[in-house]
Formats: sequence, structure tokens, C-alpha cells
Amino acid sequence: MEKKEASQKWKRIAMSFFGVIVTGFCIGAFQKANLGADPFTCFVTGIANIFHSTYSTFYIIVTGALLVGVFFVEKHYIGIATVINLFFTGMAADFMQNILDGLFPAPGMAARIVMMLFGIFGTCFAASVYFTADLGVSAYDAWSLIAANKYKLLPFRLCRILSDSVCVITGLIFHVTIGIGTVITALFMGPVVQWFNTNVSEPFLYGHKL
Repeated sequence: MEKKEASQKWKRIAMSFFGVIVTGFCIGAFQKANLGADPFTCFVTGIANIFHSTYSTFYIIVTGALLVGVFFVEKHYIGIATVINLFFTGMAADFMQNILDGLFPAPGMAARIVMMLFGIFGTCFAASVYFTADLGVSAYDAWSLIAANKYKLLPFRLCRILSDSVCVITGLIFHVTIGIGTVITALFMGPVVQWFNTNVSEPFLYGHKL
């Protein structure tokens, strides 16, 4: 039993690292595709535009502010993945964008669509992985989970749609490019994450058959 628990603990840690870093890579792909970023990226970019600063700088500031609220409301969602997310997601996003800039200086529409799709489904998959690991989630993700699980306001997928929609509207107000990728992510990320939870992440962690 102890061996099994230790194995599952290391699985959770690996899933947390994987989920956070892949999330950053997906944000970088969204930015390079320039067909509309995910909703939270729209929000952070909009706030950064106000101050003429960088995404990575304001990712830490905005996420840190949200994290303070999570600490007082439901600190269960704060863990190793939360800390990794706070400090490394922005850097992973910038790293991926730099890599793609080198590989595709002027990508055509087909390449941009591929990057967008990678961003959409990769973000959903990565979120599912570190949600299921349950070693902490990003401060932004935590608020949808708190609304769904603690306050029982709506199912998670609907809470996520609402929070994503608020982020998109905020980004639009502050001159962030809103594209098809933004709309798809805002409307479908919650349901797709739930699908990955049920069919991939939970079976992997608990040893169920896919």
C-alpha cells in the first residue's frame, strides 16, 4: 500500500510539472499564431497594455493578486503546481514564442491554424493534468473550481465559460486582438477539460483503463 501511495505521489508531482510547463508552451503558441489567445492571456495582456509592460511581468502580478484571494477563501488549491505556475508559465510562454519565431519568422495561415489548435487542445489537456494531480492549480483556474466546488454556483464547465467570457471582454476593452482561438477557448475549454479529466487524466493517475 505504501509503495502504491509513493508511486501515486510521484505521478502527481510529474503531472503538476508537466501541466504547468505545457500550459506555458501553449500560451506561446497562441501568441505566435495571432488568431486570438486564450481568455486569461487576453486579460493579462490587456492589463499589461495599460502600463506598456510585458506579458510575463504582469502574469506574475495579476496571478499573485488572484492567489492572495484564493489563500483566504480556499487554500486547498494552493500547492506546488501553483508556485510553478506563478513563476514559470510566463517564462515558458516567452520561451516557446522565441522558438517559434526562429522556426517560423513569417508563418502562413496553415501554420498559424496548427499553432492555434495546439494552443487550444494543449491548454485543455495541460489544465486537466494538473487539476487531476491536485497539488495546486493556477490562481485563475482556482476561482472557477471554487465557484463550482465550494459555493456550488454552477457546474465547473459553466463557471469556466463565465470567467473566460469576462476575461475576453476585458481584453477587448484594452485593445487585445480577439480572434477565433479566443472565442473557441472561452466557449469550449470547460467542457473539453472535463472530457480530458474523465477519459485521460483520471484513468492515468488512478490506473483505470482508458
